[in-house]
Amino acid sequence: MDKDSARGIKISDYNYVLPDEKIAKYPLDKRSESKLLHYKDGEISSFRFYEIDRLIPENSLVIFNNTKVIHARLFFRKPTGAVIEVFCLTPHLPREYQQNFEQRERCVWSCMVGNAKRWREDSLDMEFDIDGAPVVLTARKVENLGGEWLVEFSWDNHDYTFSELLEVIGKLPIPPYLNRESEEKDDETYQTVYSVIEGSVAAPTAGLHFTPDTFEALENKNVNTAYVTLHVGAGTFRPVKSESMAGHDMHTEFIALSRDTIQQIYSNNSPLIVVGTTSLRTVESLYYIGVKIINNPDIDVEDLGVSQWEPYDVDGEVGSKESLKAVLDYMDRRGMSQLVAETKVIIVPGYKFHFPQAIITNFHQPESTLLLLIAAFAGSDWSRIYDYALSEDYRFLSYGDSSMIWMR
Repeated sequence: MDKDSARGIKISDYNYVLPDEKIAKYPLDKRSESKLLHYKDGEISSFRFYEIDRLIPENSLVIFNNTKVIHARLFFRKPTGAVIEVFCLTPHLPREYQQNFEQRERCVWSCMVGNAKRWREDSLDMEFDIDGAPVVLTARKVENLGGEWLVEFSWDNHDYTFSELLEVIGKLPIPPYLNRESEEKDDETYQTVYSVIEGSVAAPTAGLHFTPDTFEALENKNVNTAYVTLHVGAGTFRPVKSESMAGHDMHTEFIALSRDTIQQIYSNNSPLIVVGTTSLRTVESLYYIGVKIINNPDIDVEDLGVSQWEPYDVDGEVGSKESLKAVLDYMDRRGMSQLVAETKVIIVPGYKFHFPQAIITNFHQPESTLLLLIAAFAGSDWSRIYDYALSEDYRFLSYGDSSMIWMR
């Protein structure tokens, strides 16, 4: 598909009626007892998630996103009683997530600010303690980015990292469509059991159904696993407000893959299954990074990012293996053990996939970019899949049930 055709797609063609009672406000008590819709070769059937090992072929490679949701919402109370919410979105200085989290004096983030009109002071302070040790955290607006602010955080007790401060005083962000505040139990239920790398403001919810028992069953079937990182941004909940996709700007997200993981994907000759839209977008972005390297072997690491419409400008003559080999050789030449890049890639119907044969994913909002991705993967049968799920009382969205969809 060319770029003009992709940009001309109308979001209204990817709509369905989602009653509020179908939206799961809370997870099931046992993660793996959720329903699992299975779609393959046009056939739809129902299972429970704990049966997923029956549906994954032996020797398959399953890709997981190991990002961890951070306590990104900070609430500063002014002397007047007004509350200002500062929602940390992405690190700005230092720009690399881990470096930013490890700061012990100051750092800068791109943030959404709630009640911003009431923040007239130069700075806001929050006093608290960690294990009896007093800390004063100061937030200062640096620059208005139009819808977001650069906010500098500084604190007076340098025994603690910014990550440790967030863990103590921040609140876990949960999706706005749940229409409730986060609760203490969300700290556990809104994280995957394999979450490791801090940075997301939303969970890769397809993975919420997996348990240690699930992984044991997959291992017993000789199913291989690998992990990538994509830090999910708040833009994942941003509605498409334009009539066509040409008017929608995808948010930037950071991806990271170890050389070992890229080698696993390169060496794999069995079905490749991605867990969630974030894992899919990560491995597909990897293909276009390889194309960039083939076209410019000396390209700077900072220039490897994938833009929104880039896939629709590439002619597709580069094979998937060839692209991965270019990435591996590039990393070897530079002594890189990990690849970190930005991606804004958007996947819409007509997109040509390069790696996955199946995706495990939840059910997504109407008229969303995530639903467009599912429509790209399942073709026109996406509506059959969603009609079936609605008629069979599947639970929808982040805390809802799951599906395993094989590509048409």
